[in-house]
Amino acid sequence: MRERHSEVAHKLSRTMTKTISTWKLVEPGDHVMVAVSGGKDSYTLLDLLWHARARAPFTFDVTAVHLDQAQPGYDGAPLRTWLEGFGAPFQIIRRDTYSKVVELVPDGKSYCGPCSRMRRGVLYNVAAELGCNKIALGHHRDDALETLLLNLFYAGKLQAMPAIYTTDDGRFRVIRPLLECAEVDIIAHAQTSGYPILPCNLCGSQDGLRRDAMTKLLDALEGDNPNVRAVMLNALRNVQPSHLLDPNVRRDSSADGPSLRVLVDE
Repeated sequence: MRERHSEVAHKLSRTMTKTISTWKLVEPGDHVMVAVSGGKDSYTLLDLLWHARARAPFTFDVTAVHLDQAQPGYDGAPLRTWLEGFGAPFQIIRRDTYSKVVELVPDGKSYCGPCSRMRRGVLYNVAAELGCNKIALGHHRDDALETLLLNLFYAGKLQAMPAIYTTDDGRFRVIRPLLECAEVDIIAHAQTSGYPILPCNLCGSQDGLRRDAMTKLLDALEGDNPNVRAVMLNALRNVQPSHLLDPNVRRDSSADGPSLRVLVDE
């Protein structure tokens, strides 16, 4: 197990706490279900959130839930052993979503979308059974930036990931406490902590996915500017609607005349 007071753990915890505070991701009386996939991100989220709970100025509950999707070669024993020793309440459930995804998705196409939708449906039902009002996911800064680029290049829209949103059925609030945390820090933290990582034999079996290309693009840009990911994250906090072309988000001219004039001049 990692040393609780390691520098990277402190950094991640500070960033996560700031995000939680800024967006009010966790509030008094919440029951948060942490979706634990067995990857570095969800281990880190559960670990940091569980220990933040002990320091919080109010009471909230945390329950970890892992979904066994019946993937070939799956061995959840290391994760179960870790959870038993960790101390947080947890449940491990089994649903064969793997066979359904493989059946639905044509060869060469990404499994991620259908897999995510099926997994999400199962987790929503479990959250309801547990009485949870919030579901915490382990998405981090790099996930948000890659999503931004994917939408920009392939979907023709400016959209990343919100820190919090309400599910379509209105039952839950989904939160991303690690959204401003750098993946490189999570990797270092996970290695120090010795989390028993479970491989994904579904998404991981496909090469050349567009998201991988976005990661490589960001890595290449960092060769010129080592802070490019931090700069891009700040851009998501510093949106200038008057300089975009969507009339639905353009500021009213009477309230923001100078910005609109600059847009015309440029």
